[in-house]
Amino acid sequence: MFTGIVEDRGKVIRVEYRGQGKRLTLEIPLELTDLRLGDSINVDGACLTVMEKNGGRIGVDLSPETLQKTTLAGVREGEEVNLERALKLSDRLGGHIVAGHIDGIGTIVEKRKETDFIYLKVRIPRNVSRYVVQKGSIAIDGISLTVNECREEEIQMTLIPYTLERTTLINKKVGDRVNVEADVLGKYVEKLLGRGKSGEATLSFLREHGFIEEE
Repeated sequence: MFTGIVEDRGKVIRVEYRGQGKRLTLEIPLELTDLRLGDSINVDGACLTVMEKNGGRIGVDLSPETLQKTTLAGVREGEEVNLERALKLSDRLGGHIVAGHIDGIGTIVEKRKETDFIYLKVRIPRNVSRYVVQKGSIAIDGISLTVNECREEEIQMTLIPYTLERTTLINKKVGDRVNVEADVLGKYVEKLLGRGKSGEATLSFLREHGFIEEE
């Protein structure tokens, strides 16, 4: 489990094919070197496992599922990625609950700078947009962001100077693809309320669970 508050950036120094998967060797910042074998780490939004560690370098494996569902399939040596260690129970939840399970791949359609801020617009898949609400949270490449506007399959966020300094979004441009994870709370609500064949909450269900009071 993660918060979407990226701790720093790592650098991809080796990409190896391993059967149907890949192994990435990452050079990580000094403050993240307490990682141990078997630990989970969020890499550009995807929850991966530390398979090897050698000083300031770690190795993580990309399964066929990860290669199919995320932008990590196209990552190249020399590129930077966002990194976040798994959440401790004693940590503050500064962002929102992020599982590291990518729901889809979005495309940057607008990136506009105004003073110290950047307005970012991303087109996301329809199966993800159903869970997005204005002023809600979304993870873009593992970064917890607030949705300023959502219109069908396009969402707009504001990137503050801290986010630009600590993450790879500063280098992203229009047309680039990004990993997207919707807020898990929306998925649970849909699951709980989608009792009928139509997938919608019925009046009887809402009354039964106290959402509507009897007149």
